[in-house]
Amino acid sequence: MSKSLDLTVAVIAKECLPGRVKTRLSPPLSPEGAAALAQLSLSRTLDTVRILPTRNRVLVMDGTPAAADAEGFTVVPQATGGLDERLAAICDAATGPLLIIGMDTPQFSADHVAPLLHDWSTGTPGLDAWIGPATDGGFWALALLRPDGALIRGVPMSTDTTGARQLARLSARGLSVGTLPELADMDHFSDALDIASAIPGTDFAHAVHDAAQHMQDSPLLTLALP
Repeated sequence: MSKSLDLTVAVIAKECLPGRVKTRLSPPLSPEGAAALAQLSLSRTLDTVRILPTRNRVLVMDGTPAAADAEGFTVVPQATGGLDERLAAICDAATGPLLIIGMDTPQFSADHVAPLLHDWSTGTPGLDAWIGPATDGGFWALALLRPDGALIRGVPMSTDTTGARQLARLSARGLSVGTLPELADMDHFSDALDIASAIPGTDFAHAVHDAAQHMQDSPLLTLALP
């Protein structure tokens, strides 16, 4: 697909500072190691978004992004409030079709959103929304043909029923919803191991495997960025 779509892809992310990001990775990783792995996950996600055939790319950031991460993106600060409020604010700021992606699924590829891109490139979209379920019960992606913060605001976040409740909200508003492939979020080091096995040969996979190999030598591991 070579034609750029009238679609905004927004990545919601947090600055990868030790002790502020991916804290459930520590232990077994040190806070610095957890932050380094989060940075690899974020950078890989942004690289994937850069190759999508979309006209607008937005990095919705809590904190300050690295210069390399900001390249090709319009950087805007996250709104205040809970995650539902912050996602709703992204929707309310959008002026056309919107895809929101998190930073915790570095295995995300263009193939995972291909059904959405195909449907919305036809000129007569068959579906109003798409959701990418996560294995922990949440969702890793949410796409709305006509974004409206009311479609998200008030949905309980970070629970094992968040994805189901978000889908129910969309359906209750009369939207037709497609489902993207289910992906695992990187919440714990066991998740990182599973994700690494799905994307062998990547910087992310190398970092995870190096950490696993040295885990017996140190109770807390610090990963260095490649």
